[in-house]
Amino acid sequence: MHRHGYQGAKFGRERDQRKALIQGLADSLIKYESIETTLTKAKAVVPYVEQLITRAKKGDLHSRRLIMSRLQTKASANKLVDTIAPKLLGRTSGHLRIEKTPARRGDNALLARVSFVDDLRAVPDELLAQKTTKPKTGSAAKQTTSSTKKTPKKEKKT
Repeated sequence: MHRHGYQGAKFGRERDQRKALIQGLADSLIKYESIETTLTKAKAVVPYVEQLITRAKKGDLHSRRLIMSRLQTKASANKLVDTIAPKLLGRTSGHLRIEKTPARRGDNALLARVSFVDDLRAVPDELLAQKTTKPKTGSAAKQTTSSTKKTPKKEKKT
């Protein structure tokens, strides 16, 4: 087997197995927001997920369908488009980081942790401001207006 048509690591797998491996790693990365894998697999999955994030930032139907075709579950595709991508709009690239971790004890394989650069669990300041200054609506607003006594207005003599 020659290497003329493929650039990148083969991972000792055939093409469909490699594709499934990278899709599974990307799916887990989006689902758990951080994964630990071997260094070569981490280096292969980062560009794949970066392209998905760039697509997810568009947010249109075509991009959503392309992302669904490149991930294994619809739930992770929807999470990427609906929750993760809006939090990454301030950054044009470099959404993921690779941190080397200690080698695996069994086979001494080089391991790495892949995670998002930005903290996705942190709530942006704009959302906090909207929650604190949100006006009362619905039944709470009706209760406050009905509980207050209405005083009749004094009429002016003319």
